[in-house]
Amino acid sequence: MTDGVTRVFTWEEGVHVEVRNLGGEIVIEANAAGLRTLAGHLLTLAQADTPDGAHLHLEEANGLAEGSIGLVLERCDEE
Repeated sequence: MTDGVTRVFTWEEGVHVEVRNLGGEIVIEANAAGLRTLAGHLLTLAQADTPDGAHLHLEEANGLAEGSIGLVLERCDEE
């Protein structure tokens, strides 16, 4: 919940998402269910009444594969 707006982030069954830091680039590796899930998370953050600064933390304990680095999806409407 951000600014009184509740957002629901759903996960498909069988999701595999791994995030790795290869030094100069970040790799997000996912199966089809993982890609659809991430796309859904981004679309949720893009909804018209979602406030600036709304975000979702993804970690090993919160949806990512073991050994993944953390990933934050955040809405920023500033240019």
